[in-house]
Amino acid sequence: QCLQKDLKMKIEVLRTNPKLYSCRVYHVRGDWNSLSDVNTMIDVGTDGYVLQHISELSTGVGKKPVEQVVLTHEHFDHTAGLKFIIEAYSPVVYSYAQLKHTDIIIEDDMIIKIGNEMCRLIHTPGHSHDSICVYCPDSKVLFAGDTSLNIKMPGGSFSTRYVEVLEKLAALDISTIYSGHDEPFTQNASDLIKFTLENVKKSRIVD
Repeated sequence: QCLQKDLKMKIEVLRTNPKLYSCRVYHVRGDWNSLSDVNTMIDVGTDGYVLQHISELSTGVGKKPVEQVVLTHEHFDHTAGLKFIIEAYSPVVYSYAQLKHTDIIIEDDMIIKIGNEMCRLIHTPGHSHDSICVYCPDSKVLFAGDTSLNIKMPGGSFSTRYVEVLEKLAALDISTIYSGHDEPFTQNASDLIKFTLENVKKSRIVD
């Protein structure tokens, strides 16, 4: 299922194993599959089930179907299938934490090319210490991983760092949020984050 096709990128949600718990796995490529585009997976799921779907995609002549992998955090449902992707495609692997197969450690606000767009990797600790979001400004897309951006009412406790994360994300121009498990949020995505921030600020904030 191709979720987005525009002048900048194609975003495909890959089929994952229905018998195993897995995150949503995204394959991103440039709209024209040019040689300079960087075919990218955002998270890899629990096993190698996604490989069949990748083989069915038009990923460009003379190009690796997967040139790089960006991991939103280290939890198994997002990373356990990495060895299968490496065996098939030998991609460059980005992660904030140093994992077994990490090639490049992500730094907060690092800029990398995904598809044919320059995207920003933002450290968003909260769900885990190494969580990141991927922001693609030209397409106004945010890949959120498991960072919680839909808090419907005040209550509970949140860290000062999480408030800072939400403030940073709320300042971005976002039209679509692709999450680690849910359907894409395509209506007033920036307003959703601002509403979440308001609810968090009305809750208990701890250091």
